[in-house]
Amino acid sequence: MTEPLLSIRDLCVDYITPHGPVRAVDRVSLDLHKGEILGLAGESGSGKSTLAQAIMRILPAPAVIRGGSVRFEGKDLLDLDEEGLRKVRWSRISMVFQSAMDALNPVLQVGAQIADTLCAHTGMSAEQARDRAGELLEQVGIPRTRLTSYAHQLSGGMRQRVGIALALALEPQLVILDEPTTALDVIVEREILQEIRQLQRARGFAVLFITHDLTRMLQFSDRVAVFYAARLAEAGPSAVIASKPSHPYTQGLLRAFPTLHDEPGVVRVSIPGSPPSLASAPSGCRFELRCPHAMERCRTTAPKLVTIGEGHVADCRLLD
Repeated sequence: MTEPLLSIRDLCVDYITPHGPVRAVDRVSLDLHKGEILGLAGESGSGKSTLAQAIMRILPAPAVIRGGSVRFEGKDLLDLDEEGLRKVRWSRISMVFQSAMDALNPVLQVGAQIADTLCAHTGMSAEQARDRAGELLEQVGIPRTRLTSYAHQLSGGMRQRVGIALALALEPQLVILDEPTTALDVIVEREILQEIRQLQRARGFAVLFITHDLTRMLQFSDRVAVFYAARLAEAGPSAVIASKPSHPYTQGLLRAFPTLHDEPGVVRVSIPGSPPSLASAPSGCRFELRCPHAMERCRTTAPKLVTIGEGHVADCRLLD
């Protein structure tokens, strides 16, 4: 296996509150290789978006990175100053945000926003940047005539495509997709994910794909990482996770999602209860109160990641 493009080790992120720090990412370690799509799944509040923002070093206050390392192309992003980060952001790592309406500037034409990005990071003239912006829009299925449109004049799917074009403008090596198809209908969602997959295969960039939809992620990603309550619960190849999930939380997620191939009479059952509060996280396994296989030691001792197979790990005492 080649050296990872992105290597995260023991990353910790806290949110500072009047009642003390709340750990939103707790000792997470992940690798992402060049040309690979890594899916990141989990419930709301599990730490997925916080992890993405920590990689980009764009965490809003009161979030702080407490420890660990985020090595990208051999350099620890946590050690870079603002000038060093500016050379990495968007040119080497870019991001498609959850809501394109919020990410795009409402008072600038979309063509101007893409052209400004190109001019700020390259030696392109304004005319060259605008021509390149038109090419980028066409690559994501939007006619060049839309260069003069404002965000509010575009549909939700078109706005998301503009966000993708903006993220690909400088041909980065890593693109982070933070729930890019939220609030879109399933047809548009499928079209956008297919376009991203085609662009990824053509250009060879790596993707970190964040979503709530585990079944969609398993179809789209090469490998999957499942988050639960700020920790990594399980990670492995998509085919392995789909057929032989090892963590009870992953098993519960897969049992809860209906599929097109369900036999008549199959009853889907959701996971009972709710995730624990991160402000008072339990000392043992964080899934213990919802787990059908919980043992006494699960309540008192936190599990550690166990290697199950090639590239497949899970954080569960049942596997210890």
